[in-house]
Amino acid sequence: MTTTTLAVLVPVLPFLGAAAGLLLGRTAPGFVRPLAVLPPLASLVLAALVAVRQDGGQAIDAHTRLTPTGSVPIELALHIDGFAALVAVLVAFVVSCVQLYSTGYLRDDPRYPSYAALVSLFTSAMLLVVYSGDLIVLLVGWEVMGICSYFLVGHYWETPQARAASLKAFLVTKLGDVPFLIGLFALATDAGSFRVTRVLATVANGGLHHPTVIALLLLAGVAGKSAQFPLHTWLPDAMAGPTPVSALIHAATMVAAGVYFVARLLPVFEASSAAMLVLAVMAAVTMTGSALAALAQDDIKRVLAYSTIGQLGYMTGALAVGDRGAAVFHLLTHGAFKALLFLAAGVIIHAAGTNSLAAMSRTSHLRDRVPDAYWTMTVALLALAAIPPFSGFFSKESVLGAAEHAATGHTDRVPGGAGWIVLVAGLATALLTAAYATRLWLLAFRGRGAEAPDHGRQPLVMNAVLWVLAVPSLALGGLAYRVLPDWFDGRDLTPTLTTSILGTGLAVVGGLVTYGAWQRTTALAGRVPLGAVAAHPEGDAALVEAEAIASHEPVYGDVAYAPDPADPGRLLLGPLHRHAAVGFHLDALCTALFVRPVLAGASLVRFLDREVVDTYVHGAAALPRLLGAAVRRAQTGNVQTYVSALLAGTVVLAVAVLLVATGA
Repeated sequence: MTTTTLAVLVPVLPFLGAAAGLLLGRTAPGFVRPLAVLPPLASLVLAALVAVRQDGGQAIDAHTRLTPTGSVPIELALHIDGFAALVAVLVAFVVSCVQLYSTGYLRDDPRYPSYAALVSLFTSAMLLVVYSGDLIVLLVGWEVMGICSYFLVGHYWETPQARAASLKAFLVTKLGDVPFLIGLFALATDAGSFRVTRVLATVANGGLHHPTVIALLLLAGVAGKSAQFPLHTWLPDAMAGPTPVSALIHAATMVAAGVYFVARLLPVFEASSAAMLVLAVMAAVTMTGSALAALAQDDIKRVLAYSTIGQLGYMTGALAVGDRGAAVFHLLTHGAFKALLFLAAGVIIHAAGTNSLAAMSRTSHLRDRVPDAYWTMTVALLALAAIPPFSGFFSKESVLGAAEHAATGHTDRVPGGAGWIVLVAGLATALLTAAYATRLWLLAFRGRGAEAPDHGRQPLVMNAVLWVLAVPSLALGGLAYRVLPDWFDGRDLTPTLTTSILGTGLAVVGGLVTYGAWQRTTALAGRVPLGAVAAHPEGDAALVEAEAIASHEPVYGDVAYAPDPADPGRLLLGPLHRHAAVGFHLDALCTALFVRPVLAGASLVRFLDREVVDTYVHGAAALPRLLGAAVRRAQTGNVQTYVSALLAGTVVLAVAVLLVATGA
């Protein structure tokens, strides 16, 4: 079987599985789980074969004309380079794990057949984006992912949070997709084709007439799909969906699509220095702002959601300094450990009976209830914090190394300012990432208080998937930087000394400072009355306790306590905490700038339609109706009345004629 045929089957098999799952979901429910799991596993095998045959060498290209358009042709094309081959393996691997995990996680869900079918369709769409060599075909997969995310995020449609989150995700991403579509048409107009290879050839020959406009239009769609500032607000709210859906969206589909798109068409963006600078600023704001927000979240899934936004910021930062190899390298390692984080969080939530880290911190021995989730999540959090030798260290260091390379003027493809922006923001985010990762681990697994509830052990398949994902979370980075440089444009991925020391040192500092803050707040937990804190001029719990001890006044007893006193995030962020907890009010700002004006405009249109247009229409109909009523009253059917009216009319006419004649 040819490599092209194998590549075509990779996205087709999940699509066929989705169609069969929808058809047989009610009539043959016993086939639903095999149809959910086997197609992505088969796609994983085929994607691995395609990657082995491609071997990081010459790109595999194949195309056929879909239909004559009369202008720019649309072709069903494949373009599989090293990046596409590796990303397809990641997608199929993570989706296979998610589908296996879901068979246990949603084993009692009556809507599991539709859920599994949508996940398979989601997978097919992402694989189409990865392998497509034509931008219009890529756009089809891009939009199918959007509608699948709408249905999957709203899986629990009975809850208002899920309905609102699915609608928000759809609308915000569509807000970016409109300029994205315009940018694609502008790009194809300049290149004379939607084929990726011809577009890149046009860029190499200097054939783009408006590179800045095109790049900025495309970036709007990337910001929406990959949850980058300012279109990132939908991703934390999307946590209202099932936890496996969160793992799917965050690790291998949807948000990865935007980063992958820029990596594939990076020369288009490099043709404009302004676009690269905008990309750098967008990445810097995204990664630092989301890391601060993650440090203030109470919902464990929202912490991970903001973490995803920040890690995507690293990827776009690498692209902003012209290194797509570092971006895709971090995309691969992040896909493994972020899928593990979400799936482990699902086990923890089931065991604790809550998403709240504050509630978990008041529960003891939770880690003993979920030993598999405890150990595997510890591995994933160390990878997220970029602690060597875990995979996240190598990929994050490649991003920082690329930023240092650009900042020190070793490349003329991007402005040096972009390198400094990404480097400084990346180092600051390394500190914050370790801080919120440590906070999550401490609050979830080192709680004190009531005994953790015993909900029984999770299905074996769920725990097995966690250990499968723990392997690449631990070893993928160290393996990839040695054996895969040819797949990443030949770039050496070996960690550099300067950024390794800075990044790791800041991560260790972030973890130690958070641990110290947790110890301090834990020592005060349950000891400081809420009224005393509120009444104290400084509002400082430590001062309240010190003064109470000095005055020999009791500080224990049945009193109201300060909320979440053991949360180190409150101590570390201080006054910034309340702003970070709500995402720095960006939702409120968008509501004020966009939602309220649109609603006000809709209200005005409704008023004009009801009070003006409807009044005119009703009035135009009322006059003939009144005239008709008057004529109808005259038609009594009485002959004497008709004769009398005739005589009266004759008399009136005679008098009128007489008056006219007399006047004359």
